[in-house]
Amino acid sequence: MPTPEPIHIRFSLNGKTVEARVAPGLTLLELVRRQFSLTAAKEGCGKGECGACTVLLNDQPVNSCLKLAATLRPSDRVVTLEGLADDPLMKRIQHSYVEEGAVQCGFCIPGMVVSSYHLLKVHPQPTPAEIKEFHSGNLCRCTGYTKIEQAVAKAAAARKEGR
Repeated sequence: MPTPEPIHIRFSLNGKTVEARVAPGLTLLELVRRQFSLTAAKEGCGKGECGACTVLLNDQPVNSCLKLAATLRPSDRVVTLEGLADDPLMKRIQHSYVEEGAVQCGFCIPGMVVSSYHLLKVHPQPTPAEIKEFHSGNLCRCTGYTKIEQAVAKAAAARKEGR
């Protein structure tokens, strides 16, 4: 069989319009890592089970290992962890993760932090149950989740207090 022709796509990546020619089977994860050198999102399982590849697509967390890049539309907005670097909420989340010791090996952390960011955007003062629910798509082998949950609660409290 002949190799399928690359598809031209255009979309917003971290606030900038970008274009690429992609093979029909290329995932969003592969695209952002290989063509745009954004390496925070990781491939853990490649099956949408671990959340290490979580990015925001139109303000919703998605497993970028499952999203085909060729399906992106010009109106789509993709935000990786790198695109949140200057956001004050992200800085608060990162600070809380460090203070609570929620970072161990670090492999899952980019996906966890993107999920934490989305949670705090949707629910600025989440309940413990909401914190668990919003991170249910992210697996961590090191921390046991308690420290991550404490870090998110701490970031929410700091936000409420204006710190």
